[in-house]
Order: sequence, then structure tokens, then C-alpha cells
Amino acid sequence: MPSPTEITVNQLARLIGTHDAPTIIDVRIDEDFDLDPQILPTATRCAHTKIAELAPQLKDKKVVIYCQKGKKISQGSIAILRSMGVNAESVEGGHFGWRDAGQTLIPNDKLPNKNENQQTVWVTKQRPKIDRIACPWLIRRFIDPNAQFLFVAPSEVMGVAEKFNATPFDIEDVYFSHRGEFCTFDTMVENFEIQSPAILKLAEIVRGADTDRLDLAPESAGLLAASLGLSRMYRNDNEQLEAGMLLYDAFYRWARDASNESHDWPTNTNKG
Repeated sequence: MPSPTEITVNQLARLIGTHDAPTIIDVRIDEDFDLDPQILPTATRCAHTKIAELAPQLKDKKVVIYCQKGKKISQGSIAILRSMGVNAESVEGGHFGWRDAGQTLIPNDKLPNKNENQQTVWVTKQRPKIDRIACPWLIRRFIDPNAQFLFVAPSEVMGVAEKFNATPFDIEDVYFSHRGEFCTFDTMVENFEIQSPAILKLAEIVRGADTDRLDLAPESAGLLAASLGLSRMYRNDNEQLEAGMLLYDAFYRWARDASNESHDWPTNTNKG
């Protein structure tokens, strides 16, 4: 059994990708990290010797720490944070436990650089509909919870990307874009090596809605309708993104937990 200050791999896996996922911190020493330079989804790296410096910004958050094996470095790090009033737990088995359970790991070398506020910055066209909401959802839930998204005039995307050191996406002739029959969401899933069945199912739905192939998944038509409705409800693209986060949270949880469930009414008809 895990200790009272540990979270199991399965417990953490159920939280990742949801709106109430914890803040995850990788405290592996550099030598251990270099042997396997992948991180848990949304994790940031911090030297265990500097973990106390993060305490003030972690006070009101749920925090999960992991080192290579979940032993002394993890235990010491959470003990420091807990002594400073932070709700911190360590991953049972550490990085090895997560990896050996076959859970998603993100290649560190495929992550964009962060700005001075420790955010990845992304830029795309104004007036998002599907891909330009789905991709930010994926990034915030699996890559960088603090990611910043810039919605600008189509003609200015590349200029803004250069001037503000932002990663352009979902426009022509950039890395994160459509490829053949696949949409930008597919490209990001492939690039970041996210192989969870729920995300792959969601990718099919997004692809159908974004490329007008509603036959790919029955849910694509519903996503298209909801997305177009949101685009009419909000003039502010950032407000639309925040509303869209809830929409994709719902589709993700359906894909993960409820895709085999049906609904009928009435369920209990007394014909007696």
C-alpha cells in the first residue's frame, strides 16, 4: 500500500487530463533525467535543492512530486513542501513506476521553450472554431497548464510568432498544422506521443468535425454544432477558449469513461 503521502500511478493517471489535475513537478537529478528525458504530462522540472523556492506559489494547489524511484529525493521534497503548508504527495514508484505501467510520457525535446513567466506561448488565427480550441485544450491538459494563446489576424500570425517567440499552429506551412487527411490536433497528439485510447478516440471526433467528414465518428456532428454555437456566443476569442475548455473536458471524459453508456427514457415503465 502507498504511504499517506503517496499517490498511486493509477490515481494520478485518472486525474491527468481533467480540470482538477494536480501541479506535477519532476525533481529527478540531471543524471537520471538524461537517461530517460521524458516527463509526465504537464510536469515541470525543478532541482530538489530549490524546491522550497516554489512553496509560495504552490500554497493553494495540489502538488505531486516524482523522482526516479519515488524514494529519498521525492520524500524529502514533499516533506519540505508540506512543512511549508503545501499539499504535496509523491508518485508511488516515481518515474520508473509511471513508465513501467505504460502511462503517457512526453518527450522533453519536443516541448517548445517557455517565456520568462514559465509559459509556452502559442499563436494562431482569430475566430477559432474547432482545431484552434481543441489544440489549446490538449496543450493545457497534457503539456503546459499555464500555456498562453494569442489569437491574431491571419496575416500577422508569423510576424507575431517571430516577435513574441511564440509557436504558430493551425495555419498553412507550419509544423503544427494539417497533414494530409489529418488535422492539427492529430499532429499534436503524434508529436507529443500521447497514446491514451481516450485521446485517440477524441482525435477521431475532432478530425471528423474539423475536416467536414462527419462520417468518421457519430459524435463529430455534435462537436461541430457545439463549436459553431460557441463561436457565435463569444466575440472575445479568449473567453470562447475558456468556455471551450469545458466542452472538451466533457468529450474527453465521455471518451474515457462513458462511451459504452447509453440513455433511454422512460427506464422503468410499470405496465401492471
